[in-house]
Amino acid sequence: MSGEDVFMDEVQPSYFKIREFQFDSGEKIRDAPVEYRTTVKPSSEDMDNAVIYIHGWSGDCSSVRRIAALTGPGGALEDFPIISISSLGSPGSASPSTTSMGKDFPEYTILDMVNFQRQFLNERFGIRRVKGVIGTSMGGFQALQWAVEYPDEMEFLMPLVTSWRVRGINYALFSYMNHLIEEDPELRASRRPERALSLASMLMYLHGLSREYYHGLDNAELESSMMDMGSEGSLMDPYDVIWRNRAAMKHDLSGKLERIRARTLIFGVNQDRYFPPELDVIPMAQLIPGAELVLFDSECGHLGVNEIGKYNELVASFIGGD
Repeated sequence: MSGEDVFMDEVQPSYFKIREFQFDSGEKIRDAPVEYRTTVKPSSEDMDNAVIYIHGWSGDCSSVRRIAALTGPGGALEDFPIISISSLGSPGSASPSTTSMGKDFPEYTILDMVNFQRQFLNERFGIRRVKGVIGTSMGGFQALQWAVEYPDEMEFLMPLVTSWRVRGINYALFSYMNHLIEEDPELRASRRPERALSLASMLMYLHGLSREYYHGLDNAELESSMMDMGSEGSLMDPYDVIWRNRAAMKHDLSGKLERIRARTLIFGVNQDRYFPPELDVIPMAQLIPGAELVLFDSECGHLGVNEIGKYNELVASFIGGD
């Protein structure tokens, strides 16, 4: 079995409730559900040196499979407890859909998402400082925010295919998705806007992979893939999407990255169309004190993050401080 198979087949999601969570706006929710996975039994009290994995925009706690080559047998993270949490606003944890609050669910920020994870770790495991935080894409927004706001709470930081701010095409995509959904007559009539959600998902699909990848598909394959993504997207909750996009659109750590004290290893993909290295990870590495940067090629573009296992030895050396 691969490391991914071991993690996904043998470790099932666990659930916890935060007694009361207060948003940065002052609003509060009680008994906030948290969905999470760990590579140790959830009852374990031995959570020293925990490494936190934070998923991207459309993921959940199972998205830790993206780094399975690092967490599985022989991986750089094999000996560390891994905790992967479904983020605030994502189904499984407290969100408009999971709480049935819909549009009455408080709007949240990236900082709220970080504080949600921190409060969970403290209440569930008594953890106040972790070995490291790894974040992919929007999870990287959270990892960076965590390192900026609470610089003494982690030893290392690994932002993967991400940025310290949302600008340009990313802002436009999030904004356009919200326009599609919010202006749909079905939503205004308090019904699920399935068509708008489907189109929004198709739009995301068209940017997730490299131009070379799309060019390698024949038109029938491309159409089929678009329709599959649209079908999956139509099942999303509209307010989960809208609130998550609004949080992402406000993400901007300009002028704050110098606060980071954690040893930092950044990964970027040259063909990433969401976060082109020259616009995002390269300048970010220059702004974070002592940061190391790894760039690699992948026809999978943004999703090339799944190939991070080929840098297992480098990650092991980085974590060991060699």
